[in-house]
Amino acid sequence: MRNPITITTAPCCWGVDDVKNPHLPHWEKVLDEAQQAGFGGLELGPYGYLPLDLGLISEALNKRELTVVAGTIFDDLVSTGNRENLLRQTDEICALISHLPRPQNHTGQRYAAPYLTVMDWGHDERDYAAGHSDRAPRLKEAAWNGMVENIRAIATLARDRYGMRATIHPHAGGYIEFADELERVVNDIPADLAGLCLDTGHMVYSGMDPVATLRRYWDRVDYIHFKDIDAKIYQDVMGKRIRFFDACAEGVMCPIGRGSIDYTAVRALLTELGYGGYITIEQERDPRNAGCILDDLAASRSFLTQVGF
Repeated sequence: MRNPITITTAPCCWGVDDVKNPHLPHWEKVLDEAQQAGFGGLELGPYGYLPLDLGLISEALNKRELTVVAGTIFDDLVSTGNRENLLRQTDEICALISHLPRPQNHTGQRYAAPYLTVMDWGHDERDYAAGHSDRAPRLKEAAWNGMVENIRAIATLARDRYGMRATIHPHAGGYIEFADELERVVNDIPADLAGLCLDTGHMVYSGMDPVATLRRYWDRVDYIHFKDIDAKIYQDVMGKRIRFFDACAEGVMCPIGRGSIDYTAVRALLTELGYGGYITIEQERDPRNAGCILDDLAASRSFLTQVGF
């Protein structure tokens, strides 16, 4: 059964990942071009990029007929000393997006959008080992348990104060990346507290098969990200000692349909299992490589239409 799916986008398609990067486009340019590209929704982007001003953002979204489908915690989830900062971000993000116009609910959608997507980031030892399960250090038990408690605290605050669903996103270069870590976090975080946002590109980058992984964790998948990987560039960057976003700057992420991911198989799986709701397409890049953004988004959308999205 094909339930309705709305394709949305995210500021990372414009190179917005590190808010301290001096080359980022103005946030209103991202909204303008998201509307121009035909999207009705997008993610908020990393904390500190879009202003957390309800009146300002409401007006900016409404005049472009856009809604926000997710906010993002993209920070150090491991350090227990970072919990106050993580909860402050959670409070501020949820206070904003829970008061914006809500995206439409679709048949097959488990939880209403917007979501709070939670990703670990900020560890050099894992950033340089992104994609390399064999050489990436794993957290010891005490550190892992501290990370789990941070995630539980974020998800509890989002749920109990704002009625928002937290979705854990395995991310290349963080401490929740590989198959063993995904399995462990699913076992340690109860389903009534947080779900998953699985990302096709990050799964492939980290050595997981998207179709098999989506099927395995289907009862926890609340939200999905789509991206694609250039197989030739991927092979090249896997032979280097390189940070994840530096690999993205080299073009490892490409328009959907031009890479190695079998989206016909993904479409068949989502149809079989009855997924409905939102899928956000992403293509991380260097923000200075801005000339082809709209062309790339158009190519991704066109391809996804061809395979039934």
